[in-house]
Amino acid sequence: MNTVKQVMTALKKKGNPQRQQLYQRHGAKDRLYGVSVADMKTIARTIKGKQELAGELYDTGNYDAMYLAAMVADGRQMAKRQLQSWARAADWQLVSEYAVPWVASESAHARDLALKWIDARKEHVAACGWSTYGGIVTTTADEDLDLAEIKSLLKRIEDEIDSVANRVRYTMNGFVIAVGAYVKPLTRQAKATARKLGQVDVDMGGTSCKVPVALEYIGKIEAMGRAGKKRKTIRC
Repeated sequence: MNTVKQVMTALKKKGNPQRQQLYQRHGAKDRLYGVSVADMKTIARTIKGKQELAGELYDTGNYDAMYLAAMVADGRQMAKRQLQSWARAADWQLVSEYAVPWVASESAHARDLALKWIDARKEHVAACGWSTYGGIVTTTADEDLDLAEIKSLLKRIEDEIDSVANRVRYTMNGFVIAVGAYVKPLTRQAKATARKLGQVDVDMGGTSCKVPVALEYIGKIEAMGRAGKKRKTIRC
């Protein structure tokens, strides 16, 4: 497959109306076919390395294509302007909280963009910022992180989580988990923040999905002996 039309045809064939309805219950608009992640991974293997095609797929505005684009794109090759454009267009949580942060966290502009997005007025952009910074702490050596800045972000979460938008609360909670699980020097502080947060209240759209309790999640990571062990990527 070499063109957007060919890829979109393949995605449409793999679409599933039931999955489409499920995604819509999770906040998606009608711009998707309901393709499974497994099927997208199969398609991604056929277009791997086609950076320009990935950008064209994202620009279709179809959520399946946008998610697939992030599977294929190399964030290290993406310009800051393009990453900003992707974040603005990511108005569904699977794209804003997962797909865009995958590529953004790989970029040399990751930290600057994450901090900018965190302050955004739009819920999906702010959520993208927290997820991107969570990706940074997950994959970056502790000695290359600004620990003082991360401490201040933990304090900010403590102060603001009750007043921010729904999905921002979810991604703030995820950031606390990421710091506690992957930043060894700040595990204790992340756990203290998690203890203050307790169970974070997020509207999950009437689905069975649950918000992880940060303190419990960090504890599980520690019990498995994985605390502080960095990942190479945050991609699924």
